[in-house]
Amino acid sequence: QVQLVESGGGLAQAGGSLRLSCAASGDIFSINTMDWYRQAPGKQREFVARITTGGITNYAVSVKGRFTISRDNAKNTVYLQMNSLKPEDTGVYYCRMPGRNYWGQGTQVTVSS
Repeated sequence: QVQLVESGGGLAQAGGSLRLSCAASGDIFSINTMDWYRQAPGKQREFVARITTGGITNYAVSVKGRFTISRDNAKNTVYLQMNSLKPEDTGVYYCRMPGRNYWGQGTQVTVSS
């Protein structure tokens, strides 16, 4: 029904930056609230950021001030700008459409010290 495809992951050094993208396609009939989650090896998936249909943002305490979520509704794309990266930011990052419980396949982010 809906496909979410993340991109932009990779390897960064501590203090560096990455910009993730999540492109939505398929049966999209309205603007949706979108989330970013991440999962480190052996750990539970955790919430990272949310942007509502109105552009209101919310962040996990661990990333507040370093990450910025944004969206381009015309492109059906949500972004996660990650600055001042830390090794503990390492994990697979997933975008989510919570209203319909759709998830992307994830993109790997690795931060070296």
